[in-house]
Amino acid sequence: MDGNLFDLISRRIKSPSKVFLDTEAGVRMTYADMLTRSAQLANALVLNGVEPGDRVAVQVEKTPECLLLYLATLRAGAVYLPLNTAYTLAELDYFLADAEPKLVVCDPARREGIADIAKRRGVHAVETLDSDGKGSLTQIAAKAPKDFADVPRAPDDLAAILYTSGTTGRSKGAMLSHRNLASNAQVLAEYWRFTDNDVLLHVLPIYHTHGLFVACNTLMLAGGAMLFRPKFDADDVMRLLPQATSMMGVPTFYTRLLRHPKLTQTACAHMRLFTSGSAPLLAETHREFKAKTGHAILERYGMTETGMNTSNPYDGERIAGTVGYPLPGVALRVTDGETGKILPQGEVGIIEVKGENVFSGYWRLPERTKTEFRADGFFITGDVGKIDTRGYVHIVGREKDLIITGGFNVYPKEVEIEIDALPGVVECAVIGCPHPDFGEGVTAVVVKSAGATICEQDVLAALDGRLAKFKLPKRVIFIDDLPRNSMGKVQKNILREQNAKLYT
Repeated sequence: MDGNLFDLISRRIKSPSKVFLDTEAGVRMTYADMLTRSAQLANALVLNGVEPGDRVAVQVEKTPECLLLYLATLRAGAVYLPLNTAYTLAELDYFLADAEPKLVVCDPARREGIADIAKRRGVHAVETLDSDGKGSLTQIAAKAPKDFADVPRAPDDLAAILYTSGTTGRSKGAMLSHRNLASNAQVLAEYWRFTDNDVLLHVLPIYHTHGLFVACNTLMLAGGAMLFRPKFDADDVMRLLPQATSMMGVPTFYTRLLRHPKLTQTACAHMRLFTSGSAPLLAETHREFKAKTGHAILERYGMTETGMNTSNPYDGERIAGTVGYPLPGVALRVTDGETGKILPQGEVGIIEVKGENVFSGYWRLPERTKTEFRADGFFITGDVGKIDTRGYVHIVGREKDLIITGGFNVYPKEVEIEIDALPGVVECAVIGCPHPDFGEGVTAVVVKSAGATICEQDVLAALDGRLAKFKLPKRVIFIDDLPRNSMGKVQKNILREQNAKLYT
């Protein structure tokens, strides 16, 4: 059996005439259309000199053609390299130099600047694809044959490289194999009960693990359909919910939906599943959404390097503030960050995982890869967490977010939970800022709700007696919004930079 992920996807198609995706413009694409058009794009890649193992770098807006390009890359045996549309030319220069792609596909408006970089970095070709799915690449594809002999791949051959966010230095390319992607999508399709009757409301970007691999791969392996939209819009989502059965989102989606006047149990009656990931979901958001809709959001935990590792149960209690149990086939443990010793249940430490979902390493960084894995094959995630007495996994934070103040360790999450629960607080982020006496000062950055009068002293007074003295914030700062990346994760590095001189 071929190890190519696309071979697995194509073998799951029960009826080629079934709808594959529905677009905002009212265009309906069947699975037969998907097979034909991805074949033409695969031929276009070959005409551009792409060979098995070559990288195809893609920085374009979300369109059905972009998704087809991903599938075409798999069919050609090449390695898909999606790039955030927000990356600047300076950032792209680094990625093209590091990944050495054979082909770059970009928006026509950026072609000139990218072509200059591509020429300097030895890229063979640059093609275009715009927000309407048109460009030089689709022009080539339109004239190409409608069939393609898919390139066989071994399960451990690379299918994609995704660069990590790089908040602690240069971004690293996580190498993901056909086995990594296929195993994770198969597990999720079964665990989350996806079938060919499902209609997924897809409003996530597709240059990221969540939108591309978790959402698209899982749905395609189930043979379902997608309501494929370029971005999240609360009005559009509310209009489409009666046509959908499932939606995958980030916490920001749900907080915005909660403010929508039409969000009711009736509006969500056709839905069977809402999932959330990419950033922590506030327990209050979980409770409020269930009260309004009758649906408990299913929170899960994953990484660029591993796909999904854990999930709250489909059947069973979805506990707010937890990310559920390890998925089938995933081994998870909590260890001491310094010694690697496995910690008892309930103790906080570094989460480590092992399974077919775990990547093979970082692109052209063998030494760095070696330091990220234990001798027995467990990947050291860098996430701090614990496993409670019921087996549910809790994420406390990132190891790099650990605050060391006066020699004591403070995990931001435990302070954030207390502040988030206060009346008048929408959300907060707790960071460590340079402090002349303590090394780092615990600092809370808070977003108030509209009309709230809560002040710094109110927060400090409320926390006094609830947390150890060394965990209490030295300062509480109020801002309008927390800075977030495209997937909704709070960018604490930006907050640290903005407040670097707070105590000096």
